[in-house]
Amino acid sequence: MVTTAGSAPTPGTILHLRSRGYRVVATDVDPAAPGLYLADRGHLVPPGDSEAFLPRMRALCAEEGAAAVVPLVDEELLHVGGLAEDGVAVLLPLPGFVATCLDKYRLMRELDAAGIGVPRTRLASEWPTDTFDAARGLVVKPRSGRGSRGVRFVDSVGDLARVVAESGLPADELIVQERITGPEYTVSVVVWRDGGVQAVVPKEVVLKQGVTKYAVTRRNEAVIETCRAVQESLRADGPFNVQLSLDGDGAPRVFEINPRFSSTSALTTAAGVDEIAGLVGQAVGSGPRLADDWREGVAMVRHWTDDFIDEEQFTSHGISPAPATVGVPVRDPALAPATPLAGR
Repeated sequence: MVTTAGSAPTPGTILHLRSRGYRVVATDVDPAAPGLYLADRGHLVPPGDSEAFLPRMRALCAEEGAAAVVPLVDEELLHVGGLAEDGVAVLLPLPGFVATCLDKYRLMRELDAAGIGVPRTRLASEWPTDTFDAARGLVVKPRSGRGSRGVRFVDSVGDLARVVAESGLPADELIVQERITGPEYTVSVVVWRDGGVQAVVPKEVVLKQGVTKYAVTRRNEAVIETCRAVQESLRADGPFNVQLSLDGDGAPRVFEINPRFSSTSALTTAAGVDEIAGLVGQAVGSGPRLADDWREGVAMVRHWTDDFIDEEQFTSHGISPAPATVGVPVRDPALAPATPLAGR
């Protein structure tokens, strides 16, 4: 079962897993999510941070006979791990690692205590103007959140109060970091429950707009060693994605960790490490460990694409991407699924 079927990279993940012989069930809150119609079966679910989410997922896993779940959005991560109690393999790091990463301030403190390079970081509520040189600017962002939502760049300490006030969040729910202006990397770290790092694949970000749009695989040993140190110190024991930038001396500074597969997992696969299908195979007990053998210089160009299926398959899920009445919003799918397309 693959969640977040409406995210841009997820349809590719669904099609790839199907090509590897898996029956794939997709879920999303939105009936217009394209991955719902490219999976073997699609289902609507409540939002991942709602109380109704886990019971709905439990029912679907039982109904569909799911052996494994691949969660791909942060809002679900603290709840979906509960499926492991039902014998379903959940392709996430251990719960403690997930909780740490979803609190960006806590994460920075734990990484710093472990001797792993991070940008100097404070809560906005505790910010002293003379803590460190802000000549390169500051980054202000929510303590929790994803996809660059709410991230603001501040050119001077004098603008900080204004940006914090405009955020609409309490100052203790915002963090302030020094801005690291060197090359940015998004890194796939492939680990499973034995704790051994199977592969580390750094990708230099060429263009990022919420998610990475263009990136190139780069073999940077300092980046690789930093990511291995994260696993050694914090023990994810599951797949995670490190986001970091290089400082003026070329040293990696980790500014975020996503405790899930990266949105650039397709690039990891294209370079030679099939992290999602590989770890799914290990999770259900039929797959070998992955080799840390990948190609440098593979570039990802993310673009719009089209897929074509028979109408019978399109209507077989019992949902429709079109609203029941033009101009009327689709109701909460947890309360009322969308009207099927058949018969329109």
